[in-house]
Parts: sequence; structure tokens; C-alpha cells
Amino acid sequence: MATNDTRRAVGDAAARQLANTTKTAPQLGAITPRWLVQLLSWIPVESGTFRVNKVKNDSEIEVACGSRDERELPETFVDYEEKPREYTLSAISTVVDVHTRVSDLYSHPHDQIREQLRLTVEKVKERQEFELINNADYGLLSNVDPAFKVQPRAGSPTPDDMDELISRVWKEPAFFLAHPAAIAAFGRECTRRGVPPPTTTMFGSPFLTWRGLPIVPSDKLTVTEGKTNILLLRTGEKKQGVVGLFQPGLPGEQTPGLSVRFMGIDRNSMASYLISLYCSAAVLTEDALGVIENVEVGNYYDYQ
Repeated sequence: MATNDTRRAVGDAAARQLANTTKTAPQLGAITPRWLVQLLSWIPVESGTFRVNKVKNDSEIEVACGSRDERELPETFVDYEEKPREYTLSAISTVVDVHTRVSDLYSHPHDQIREQLRLTVEKVKERQEFELINNADYGLLSNVDPAFKVQPRAGSPTPDDMDELISRVWKEPAFFLAHPAAIAAFGRECTRRGVPPPTTTMFGSPFLTWRGLPIVPSDKLTVTEGKTNILLLRTGEKKQGVVGLFQPGLPGEQTPGLSVRFMGIDRNSMASYLISLYCSAAVLTEDALGVIENVEVGNYYDYQ
């Protein structure tokens, strides 16, 4: 004779009430590798000011070759610019507020204050790279000398355009800097011509190259109406290139030029933390930086 199966078991939804959930720290999609910050040479600045002294007119410096009569050696001197450019460090700052009730009750397994500060610091560092490229005063795009600006032969960036840029910034260039969409557009042009660019590995990541120079991606080179710019840099103070500037020894320093300071707890139990980052950039000589302007990257899509 058939019998009813009356066996029952606790369901998943009910059982889950007794189980711990494994949680990740908050994930922030806006974080990028920030290759430019890593590849620049950084110089500590005293009192927030950096002066770039330059020779006034190097064509007036006269020297003689060995075959010339030593009795007729030229007299010369090296003159300097009387009003050299000075760079003042720029501040990127924000205040993080965390209610003490939140940090007291909800800080396991992830500390609320630590995560709030970590995520905000990441956004500050993203802003730093944006300013290094786009700042109206010290940003790279604002400091390209007219003689080192290249106009693309066609709409998309081509090998010819990249070669032209190298011919301008030819003294030990270090790397190209371009939006990922521009790199993709350049790759398509190379493939179409049958000269796919080789790759190299830096920091454990692959990069396309052209003429042996890595093409470094950064989404801080904005795309507007389907157009963007491609930079080529020489870096380092010894090479008279592009350098980054930072203020060392800040109170509460976490990384060079960045500090986190506790500001206290107000009468509403709100704890406040000041995050400050001081930075700038300097182009030591005009031939250390060049750009291909307004290259087309495909569909008219705003990547900002």
C-alpha cells in the first residue's frame, strides 16, 4: 500500500539566517592604474614653490674647435632668464565625515573609517592624475609648446602621425600617453596597414608600443565629440624632461604629498577627517613634451 512521503527539511532561506555572509570591501569602479603618476619622476619641493631656471639664449654661447688659433679663442658666458617660471603646488582636498554610531556599531569585518578614507583617497588620487593632464596652469596639455603640436594627417591616429611626434620629441622620449579609445583607433590603423604594433610588459601589464615606446593608457585624456589628444613625454630632471612635484613631510602623511588628519568630533557625534594632496608638474624644456591634437577615435561617443 502506498504511503505519503512526509519528510521535510529546513529550506535555504531559513537556514541562511544562521549563516555568516562573506563580504568584500567596497569596490570602486572609478579606480584606474594611474600609470602617469607611476611613470613620472617626482621631485620634493620646499615651501610649495619650484622655480625652473633656463638659459636665456643658447645660440649666443660661443666655443671654438681645437684647430682654431688659441690666441683667438672667443670670450663667452651663459646668460639666464631674469624672470624664470615658478610653479606653486596645487591642493586637492576634501573632508570625510563618519558618524561615531556607524563606526562603533558597524565596523566588523570591515572598519568603516578605514574604508571611507581608503575610497576617498582613491578618488583624490584619480583627480590628481586628471589635473596633471588637464589643469589650466600646470597640466600637460596646457604646456605643450606650439612647435611640438602635430596635426593628424587623417582623422584617426596613424603610424605617420606617431612618427612625426617622435621626430619632434626625439631626445630620449619615454612613453606615449593616450586614451584607451585612441590606442584602439591607432591599433586599427596599424592592422589595416599590415603593421600591427608589438607589445611590451611593464608593472606586470601588457602595453602596445610604437618604435619601441610604450603607449600608456589614461582615461583622463578626455574624448569630446569623438576626438582626443595623444601625448609624448621625456621624463626626469636629469634628462630635462617632465617632472612631478610634491610637498614632503606633511603632517599625517600617508603617501608622498598626501596626508590624512583627524579634525575632531563635533557635538552631533560626527567625526571628520581632512584629506589633502599637494602636487604639480613642470616641463623643464620645451622639447620634452609634444602632442598629436584632435585625433578621431571612431563613433561620436563621449568617454568622459
